[in-house]
Amino acid sequence: MPTHDDVTYLSLSAASKLLGVHSTTLRRWADDGAVPVYVTPGGHRRFARKDIEALAARRPLSAHALGSAWAARALAQTRSELAAPATRQSWLASIGEEDRAAWRRIGQQLMGVVLHYINSPRDDEDLLAEARRIGGEYAVLARQVGMPLTAALEAALFFRDSLVESAMGLPEEAHLRPEASARLLRRISRVANEVHLAVAAAYVQPA
Repeated sequence: MPTHDDVTYLSLSAASKLLGVHSTTLRRWADDGAVPVYVTPGGHRRFARKDIEALAARRPLSAHALGSAWAARALAQTRSELAAPATRQSWLASIGEEDRAAWRRIGQQLMGVVLHYINSPRDDEDLLAEARRIGGEYAVLARQVGMPLTAALEAALFFRDSLVESAMGLPEEAHLRPEASARLLRRISRVANEVHLAVAAAYVQPA
């Protein structure tokens, strides 16, 4: 842990862990001037430990920090549920190993859209349009592997439930106010609704 003039400095990774936010979030705060930062001659960000501890003590969980905490929790929960044989869904069996990379890519894209929408202060129509595009692409893949509409929606609902359950576990952990918790759930559902409607719409059109 480097020191300079009796000040202890933390790396980006260490400071992020102390604050309980993702490193990209802290990097953005620093670049926006919201957090004091020292940049080494090699271009690495260093944060005074006393500044980070003071920030952690006084700063309520921001939308960015909330989104990062939710994304990490949701990703871990989804992976855990998919890996557990007892919770394997019937739709998963229809996806071959060679197709799973494409499904993971779509899942990562959707997670990014939800995370950006959570962090957005407004109803971003561009993000909702992207959610619809992802839903359409998901439907194309589902139809290619012979998935009926009910199975495709079952898979989409599985991921939606993982996202919602992860969000519901955050209030106690992050000390969220009820209105912040309700907003988080509403925004996750808003994106998920667009995906589900796009999937259904794609299925009623010719392949």
